[in-house]
Amino acid sequence: MPFPILRTSFVVLSEIISLLEPNEIVTASFCSKKVRCLLKKRYQQRKPSKWRLLMIDYQSVGKVNIVTSGDGKQMTVLTAKHISVLQGHTLKYINGYKRAFSSQCPVLYFNDLTLGLKMIVDYVADLLSLVVHVLVIDRNGTWTFDWIENRQEKMLQSFAWIPQKNSMADEQLLYVLRNARVSYRCIIADKASDNFKFNEKLGPMRELIIQSNGHWVTCDNLMNFDSIEITVRGSRLSVSDLNSFLRHWRAGGSARLELLNVKFEKHTFRERFDEDLEVVRTDEERVFRRMRYVFLIPR
Repeated sequence: MPFPILRTSFVVLSEIISLLEPNEIVTASFCSKKVRCLLKKRYQQRKPSKWRLLMIDYQSVGKVNIVTSGDGKQMTVLTAKHISVLQGHTLKYINGYKRAFSSQCPVLYFNDLTLGLKMIVDYVADLLSLVVHVLVIDRNGTWTFDWIENRQEKMLQSFAWIPQKNSMADEQLLYVLRNARVSYRCIIADKASDNFKFNEKLGPMRELIIQSNGHWVTCDNLMNFDSIEITVRGSRLSVSDLNSFLRHWRAGGSARLELLNVKFEKHTFRERFDEDLEVVRTDEERVFRRMRYVFLIPR
């Protein structure tokens, strides 16, 4: 026998809602317009949430994920797919959406996947009173920068550009580096050609990670990266480049930098760091160590 949940007191309803996970809340919101209004009202009135909304555009699938705690664990609450993946199957329209349910969350189908991703992000953000905190895209998702900037005043907290196979992505990478404005972490993981160059400033941010394809990063790039922590993997920097950067840093350049972690594409060095750079003393003690493929500036 169905339980008349909407007829119970608001105190009881609020207690029930507080027990729901984000994916359960979004799924329940599709039951009816009354349920959606009830849930939306609750999250408009609650104290500032620690939840974080992730917008994901990867491999022609759009997702909205929610992080609920500081451990970074996340769950998908709503998915958008192109209607072509149905391959002849028919679905009924419910509350204006052609939809199905996976084991975890609703899946909505659209003729225009870009429009679909925008719609599911707006739907969840409006329901839970959140903004987009984290953006995760592949090279086909660069349109999201302008869209997010136009829809919210708050800057992105983090951004990740994840790799695709086959061709290089020089044009998209250049666009990403020029437009990825974040307050905390930026991860660049897709490929660039050997001829790729970036001659502009990047940042400020808390952490910059160039994943495995950092062959294009030059000494000048390091000087123009405004970040507290920088990690570059797949580097082709020489010891001479690092000597130059350290002299720049010791002279007061890159003042916010606390950690530089460089892993090299080639693992053999015949050069040595300049002796006067092995240990540097300023107002605080800072020690430079050359490890097996890693060069560190510890905090």
